[in-house]
Parts: sequence; C-alpha cells; structure tokens
Amino acid sequence: MKTIDIHTHGIGGVDTRTRNVDDILAIAEMHGSLGVTEIIPTLYSAPIREMRAQMATVRMAMEFQKKGVPPRTANVGRGEGGNSGEPSHIIGVHLEGPFLNPVKCGALDAPSFSEPGEYALMELLEGFEDIVRIITVAPEIRGAIALIKKVSGMGIVVSMGHSDATYTEAENGFRAGGRGITHIFNAMRGIHHREPGIAGFGLLNRDIYIEIIADPYHLHPKTLELVFKIKNHDRILLVSDTVRETEAGGCGMNGIRDSTGTLMGGCMTITESSQRLMQLGYDEGAILDCITQNPQRYLQGNR
Repeated sequence: MKTIDIHTHGIGGVDTRTRNVDDILAIAEMHGSLGVTEIIPTLYSAPIREMRAQMATVRMAMEFQKKGVPPRTANVGRGEGGNSGEPSHIIGVHLEGPFLNPVKCGALDAPSFSEPGEYALMELLEGFEDIVRIITVAPEIRGAIALIKKVSGMGIVVSMGHSDATYTEAENGFRAGGRGITHIFNAMRGIHHREPGIAGFGLLNRDIYIEIIADPYHLHPKTLELVFKIKNHDRILLVSDTVRETEAGGCGMNGIRDSTGTLMGGCMTITESSQRLMQLGYDEGAILDCITQNPQRYLQGNR
C-alpha cells in the first residue's frame, strides 16, 4: 500500500531551496525511513529563475533514483520506525507559487509572488511540464481564472491556496479546473457567518479535495473534528508540509515558527500525523485512505 505525501518542503536540515541533488535525495531518504512511499517535493515561491533551477535539481534527483544512484549524504536513516527504510519515490514537483495573494502569504516570501499570465506561466514551466504535478494558485487574483484553465488543461493539478477568496471566487476557481485546496484554513480567508470564504467552500463542496496538516499546531482538535464531520472523507488529503527545521520523530513545544511566531511548516510526516489521528480516535481505515487512495485518485485526475 503506497503512502503519498504531496506537500513537503524538506526535513532534517535540508529543503527544496537547493541546487544540490543530494539534498533532494536526502529528503526522500528521511521520509522513506518513516514509511512514506512516495513524495512530491514542494518548492517555495521564489523568483522564476530560482524556481526553475530548483525544478532542475528535483528532476536530477528523479533521474538518479531511476538509475539507483545513492545519495552522498550523512542524513540518511535519521528517522525511527517506518517500514523497510527504502527511500520515498520522488514522483514530481509541487509549485507553491508564485501566483499567490500577498495578503495571505503565511510563511512564504510575498515579494516573489507574480500576477498570473500566460507568459509568466510558460516562463515558469517550459521544459518542466512533465514533472510538475501540482501548482498552488490564489483564484481571486487578476488573471487567475484563465491561468487555472490553462494549467488544468495541461494535465497539471491546480490547488487553490494562499488565498483571500470569497466562497464565490473559490467556486469560480473550481469551475475553471481547480481540484484541491492547499492546507485548508492556513494562509487563507477563514469562515465568517456572512462569508464562508474559500475554507467554507472546501468543506462544503463534495468534489474538491482539501489538504490537511494534522500535526498538533496547524489545526485545533475541534477544527479537525469539524472537518471530519462535515467533509466527505474520500476528498481529505493528509500532508506533512514539513520544512528544513522538521526533525523526524518530534514536534517540540510550539511547532516550527519564525521569529514573528508564524508557523513555517509542519512538524510531522504523514505517517506520524496519521498515527496521531488514529490515537485521537479517528477511524483507521478513513485515515489510511487520506494518505493512500485519496492522493492517488487526486493525482490521477479522478473526481
């Protein structure tokens, strides 16, 4: 049974902001040591030239894995537990930007965000169309709807996030081809009784998928309970959103935060967070689907 993490930036001292292929291979090794079968390394928003260089590094890591080339790193095997200890298979790249809303930047670099447009999209993707699996886009910003149609028409999954979208704007993004919502409730407009927003749309629409970071810090336990009571379970995706500062096997007292107190990323792999949810009493079968069948269906384009 494949476990799939579609959203990880790094772990154990390395991340995707690199031109060193061994860093990407080390991320795969550390996730794999905790039983994660497949990963989609996720790039932070950055100037397009930098994102392209990082995509080239991920592609090289994918090619190295196909050839069976081992990483030249001391990071391998830092995780505890897991299954066979085989490295996670790198199955593509997730671009978290640059077509995002600066007012909901979260821990991302708002000055790197770009206005959606066909020229910017082609500048970003040209030559990497075969490895880009997901792009996060804010549907409410000018030009986003046309871009979502273009990207989804290329067979790339569009996830809506880092967004101040209203319910209607999120619905428009979905109708244009958006298939998911990136880390629901985090870095987005929340639910208001007069404007349910993009988060409300994610919970109520039965066809859209939603990412959930299920460590102890990103969502209150009662918010998790709300999600699992309202949202149909076949559209829930557990993601790690792990970062360079994440240490496999531990979360610390306050999660991973920057100097302003902003959460920078998740502190649990998907296998760890799924175990946490089961310990909290959630149904084992439903939780396992959130890291196996659901992401597989999401990536295959099956509604």
